[in-house]
Amino acid sequence: MKLSREMFLTFGLLTSVSAQTLDWCKSQPRPAYSRLQRVKIADPWFEVYKIRPGVFAIYEPHQFEEVISYLVVGTQKALLFDTGMGISNIKAVVEGLTELPVSVINSHTHNDHVGDNWRFTEVYGMPTDFTRMNAKGSSADAQAELSPGQICGTLPPGFDAASYRTRAFHISHWLHDGDKLNLGDRTLAVISTPGHTPDSIALLDEPNGLLFTGDTFYLGPIYLYRPETDLDAYVQSVKKLAELTARLQLLLPAHNVPVADPSYLPRVFNAIQQVRHGQTRSVSRDDKREYMFEGFSFLVSP
Repeated sequence: MKLSREMFLTFGLLTSVSAQTLDWCKSQPRPAYSRLQRVKIADPWFEVYKIRPGVFAIYEPHQFEEVISYLVVGTQKALLFDTGMGISNIKAVVEGLTELPVSVINSHTHNDHVGDNWRFTEVYGMPTDFTRMNAKGSSADAQAELSPGQICGTLPPGFDAASYRTRAFHISHWLHDGDKLNLGDRTLAVISTPGHTPDSIALLDEPNGLLFTGDTFYLGPIYLYRPETDLDAYVQSVKKLAELTARLQLLLPAHNVPVADPSYLPRVFNAIQQVRHGQTRSVSRDDKREYMFEGFSFLVSP
């Protein structure tokens, strides 16, 4: 029989979902990861890859979102860009990679990027109502991440699916567009990129040619259908990032794979303009419309 999400929770069946039934599971591992330097860690929920000196991608391959958080290490302190799902303990992983004090900055405050914020004392946030609301925590979006088809393999031992939620967290510092974050021998610049959410940001490590794009860009379907999405703002944010292309060596997105070529940025800008001007066709996907381009797509409300 077909089981509801409540029945999966009741009988504990969410702890193990057959990979053979999930199309996205079948594509694992993604080929891009074979070309990256993997770092051994104890927690099997995560995979860690060294992207550049002092830059680590912390990947969650067992959940449909395939979230990627980034640890950037300087000589004096470290920065964690997103804290993932909160399904397993990302702070323990980070402490195994650096002994420096760690600050948290979120690419935006959707539940899959702030799950372990509560474990950290120094958390930066954008001064928006959306940020303040999400800092209170929630359960609905978190529970949806565990619904049938969302988990590939086994959840961590001791994980309580029934009580899983995004915990409340305290924002200790407010960020603004153009702020600089000095980690020692590495400085990151904050770029406000509203659109996907009102509080979306990217981080620019200009001396090293690195741009951490959050959910403004990644390879795969880019979600632009939620109520908090502003498509006009998204167009302007992508334009802002595309103007940086010549100064970049690598994009580091927040989903699916942690490396992408900067040449995608002007292509994404041109593509979203076509969508906004009605110059391209879409296909129906569930209750949304998908506009497909080479390497990425946009999922929008009908």
